[in-house]
Amino acid sequence: MRIFKKVGNTLHVLSFPGEEVEKGGYLIVEDKKLGKSMIAQVIDIQFANVPGMMEELLRSPNTDEVAQGEDSDPLDIMSHILYIQDARLLICKIYGTLVDGKICPDNNWLPSRTHSSVKKLPTETLLNLAGITKGLLIDLGVTHDKAPLSIDACEMDGRLNIITGKKGTGKSHLSKLLVLGLVQHGATVVILDINGEYTNLGLTEDGTKTENFEKIHVLSPGENFKVTLYQTNLYVIMRILTYALNLPGTSAREFRHIWRALEESGTVTLHELGGAINRSKCNQHVRDAMYSRYYAMVHSGFFTDNMAEAVDLEALLKKIENNGGGAIVINLSNTSPTDRQIVVEFVLAKLQEILSQWKIKAAFLFAEEAHLYLRETYWDDAVTRMRHYGLFTTFVTNQPNTINENIYRQADNIFLLNFVNEHDLEIVSRAARVDAETAVSIVRDLPPHHCLVLGKVVKDFPIIVKIKPLNIQTLGKTRYFFKERKNVD
Repeated sequence: MRIFKKVGNTLHVLSFPGEEVEKGGYLIVEDKKLGKSMIAQVIDIQFANVPGMMEELLRSPNTDEVAQGEDSDPLDIMSHILYIQDARLLICKIYGTLVDGKICPDNNWLPSRTHSSVKKLPTETLLNLAGITKGLLIDLGVTHDKAPLSIDACEMDGRLNIITGKKGTGKSHLSKLLVLGLVQHGATVVILDINGEYTNLGLTEDGTKTENFEKIHVLSPGENFKVTLYQTNLYVIMRILTYALNLPGTSAREFRHIWRALEESGTVTLHELGGAINRSKCNQHVRDAMYSRYYAMVHSGFFTDNMAEAVDLEALLKKIENNGGGAIVINLSNTSPTDRQIVVEFVLAKLQEILSQWKIKAAFLFAEEAHLYLRETYWDDAVTRMRHYGLFTTFVTNQPNTINENIYRQADNIFLLNFVNEHDLEIVSRAARVDAETAVSIVRDLPPHHCLVLGKVVKDFPIIVKIKPLNIQTLGKTRYFFKERKNVD
């Protein structure tokens, strides 16, 4: 391999037959005279565009069709022509310079064309040089050259993460792997599970309990997850009424008066609240607005006056933290869209309240298909305010256009699975830590369960990894009608 040219942070390298390089692999350009080396990733492979190549291809016969007979090329010119015809041009992105065994971000130098050597850089060597293999490791899988890739859980701490890819590429599988890795390192994880895919995280495929079984707590609203109004408090209930149930401002003010009166008398219950609204001497329209929201709360099945069946979310989070980590799975699969918003408002408001009072240190929030239940204003909350409180969010979606552009701009880690749609690729490439050309070129060719990892977890060296299998019950698999017929074929 030889250097052809360098334009900005893009390096063009000539590769000849026998020098096989894969897209996504890394090269090291060593200039011994300067005593330093350039590290670059191959993002595209093309045929070398030699002047007159089309004319030569049209004139020369196909080597498989050459008639057997006497050698008509005594000077062996054809072998040289064929050698040039098969030469490739590697389009590479420069990601740093290696000096005295240490990587620095200096790309403003030109290696010599004549004195530099260009070689493949094994991924394992790059991981060791960049220090990616240190810390509280979460095993993701293997790279294209079979090097094991593990990321440091500390690089997800305090970070904003995005997992995105088209349907069926393995987003939820990767998300579960990260959840279990965080739990094993003692983290507190809360999962907003829209499809009930995480409910069996503590069971293997054959139904036996894993070492994490006791650490996975599944809460299904209306079943084993109910709360009292006393636990909810005025701040949380107003968020539910205003954002989930769209209570008008005038009615909200009247509701506050009713709530405070009940608090003073110590009778904050569903039964007393309904009676207080009916007895209210306000405008009929205001009363009707309040009562319709009260009716929605009652029929959600999420609220109860029975303290024995109520779940203390704060106590559960403290227990998880004190017992060395665990996960709370909020199973939203059987809830209506309105009830889902009520539950999410409650959970996020309680998390913010608990974290702001330092009752727990921090929590990791995994939001599956968050656009189905999070308000637009919550995007900024999750990225900025809640982040400062100690709530670190991972968004998981197959619709990248539903995630606010501000989130892409501020994302610390991005796990990209396959996309072929140009519009989706354009949206994903807006992320601050993504080189647009790299994302568009590599991501569209990723097979299922292969992921391009970018950001802090890989020290800003984009790496392709084949996600390892998990021996757990993965409820997110697609169910088929003609499965038996497919297996026969």
